[in-house]
Amino acid sequence: MKQSNSQYFASIITGGLPDAAAVVQGAPGGRQIEGTVSFYQTPQGVLVTAAVRGLPVNRMACAQPICALHIHEGGSCSGTAGKPFANALGHFNPGNCPHPYHAGDLPPLFVDRTGFAWMAVLTDRFRLPDVTGKTVIIHAKPDDFTTQPSGGAGDMIACGVIAPVRR
Repeated sequence: MKQSNSQYFASIITGGLPDAAAVVQGAPGGRQIEGTVSFYQTPQGVLVTAAVRGLPVNRMACAQPICALHIHEGGSCSGTAGKPFANALGHFNPGNCPHPYHAGDLPPLFVDRTGFAWMAVLTDRFRLPDVTGKTVIIHAKPDDFTTQPSGGAGDMIACGVIAPVRR
């Protein structure tokens, strides 16, 4: 019997090794942010999952933080004291599309009261070879999906380089 799409993706999420991953870490001297953004090439596109802890929290009801998540053009999480991830460069946007239609624009991270966020999305905006070696950036604010060129998402607070996973 042929496996359904939902069964296929469930098996990937629950047990399959990703094809590539980015280990994200917070800026030096900043919050202790850490996590993994995983990439699975599928026949339908790339399944992206993120699990990150140490994100900013707000203990007030109805005010939980939302952090933007993007793939950036650069291949390095280095930078300067004032801009720790400056070498991540701008959003991955090979089609030169306006924001929020960049290939690297991903759904936001909804942060719980402990600073943890988990997200999954299937996208056909890119294939795995297109993003391997690029960076994943978590921003301090939500993406407003309007402001050009990058959604007014605020400071880059965490970064990781997308690398193939050895099997």
